[in-house]
Amino acid sequence: MGKDFPTRAENYSQWYQDLVIKADLAENSAVRGCMVIKPYGYAIWEKMQAILDKKFKDTGHSNAYFPLFIPKSFFSKEASHVEGFAKECAIVTHYRLRNAKDGSGVEVDPDAKLEEELIIRPTSETIIWHTYRGWIQSYRDLPLLINQWANVVRWEMRTRLFLRTAEFLWQEGHTAHATSEEAIEETKRMLDVYTDFAENSMAMPVLKGVKTASERFAGALDTYCIEALMQDGKALQAGTSHFLGQNFAKAFDVKFTNKEGKQDFVWATSWGVSTRLMGALIMAHSDDEGLVLPPKLAPIQVVIVPIYKNEEQLNALNAVADKISAELREKGISVKYDNRDTHKPGWKFAEYEFKGVPVRIAIGPRDLENGTVEVARRDTKEKSVMQITDLTLKIVHLLDHIQDNLYRKALTFRDDNTHRVDTYEEFKKKLDEGGFILAHWDGTAETEQKIKEETKATIRCIPLNSKKESGKCIKTGNPSEMRVVFARAY
Repeated sequence: MGKDFPTRAENYSQWYQDLVIKADLAENSAVRGCMVIKPYGYAIWEKMQAILDKKFKDTGHSNAYFPLFIPKSFFSKEASHVEGFAKECAIVTHYRLRNAKDGSGVEVDPDAKLEEELIIRPTSETIIWHTYRGWIQSYRDLPLLINQWANVVRWEMRTRLFLRTAEFLWQEGHTAHATSEEAIEETKRMLDVYTDFAENSMAMPVLKGVKTASERFAGALDTYCIEALMQDGKALQAGTSHFLGQNFAKAFDVKFTNKEGKQDFVWATSWGVSTRLMGALIMAHSDDEGLVLPPKLAPIQVVIVPIYKNEEQLNALNAVADKISAELREKGISVKYDNRDTHKPGWKFAEYEFKGVPVRIAIGPRDLENGTVEVARRDTKEKSVMQITDLTLKIVHLLDHIQDNLYRKALTFRDDNTHRVDTYEEFKKKLDEGGFILAHWDGTAETEQKIKEETKATIRCIPLNSKKESGKCIKTGNPSEMRVVFARAY
């Protein structure tokens, strides 16, 4: 792949950064901390969007759009929320520019100061709950199930493409319910939606759990999450779903008249995933030769490359390739036939391998004589010869097999790198090796913070449906009722 491209073992961080750029997924922009998502990268995001959007609508949600700008006063209404986001907010203070008198360009007009500063949304709870006040009066208006596809801004000092940028794309669901039970049910339902997407579309196994109090979303009573393990042994939070209780309803005075004719505050949830999933997808599957994409999210699932010596051969290959392409598209498979004469077949093979195209079909004059093609799969590099007559069905099955193989490979990696430890020394040793660590914790924020300060490991989640198991905290030796999941994380 070139000497300037490190392997994962040599420099995982640089491998990731170079891969994102060289695979044409994204690049750094002129604005510090922000990225340009390039067409190939955005095509993957569009596939993610399409699958998730259908899942949201299948569970009764509708899309809407709310303003990018949020009045500063809105953030003062929910104390823990503003405290959680205060240091990350970008603030608009003026509404006009003017030409500088010295001719040096434009400058902010000091006379155009806003009466109230506007916050560029870091998340939309405040503006949405202010809006919901006018939408909800009665139990007949509930549940209110709304999703928004948008961008948000959170100032970041140390950025990394897709994983942590000042501006990123995401979806955020915001729902209102008549009872706490309904809201909690919604919170868990959406966590299951994210889990299904991660495992069945991204081929990425995840752990479902609930965050500790110190790791909760600002303003939430409970934060549920899915956690994935990357190939360098670090965890990545792949999605969160929050039970907000009545905090935001009380802050913005969102009440409803229940069936008994009494007024009460509504119960709320919010949930979201972002372009951080792009980083997770790359790090979960890719190798030292480039991207490895699961078929369900690959912009190009099958590429066909002709091998020929003259125009007559190319014309014959074009006719067969067009027929194969049409049959595959009828099955819903995205196909690219690359018959450009500007690059040799070997260059094309390397290019599509690097971009993670799941299946490559090569076809030449001898193949036409034999009624066959050569099929190469990206995940295992295996090649095989297939008959053209039943090629479509075989490719459908092969794509399913690649999707399943990537999931099983990632699951095996996670299982092999999940460790149970009972002492602090063993804990620190396993941390250096990487992976998920199941260990006892005494349940206090003080102990959690000490472990974080000493080891840079955080409690990723308290696993859902985990069995009680009496033990002693690895740090304090105090009693513990169950193991939690620790890891160093992105």
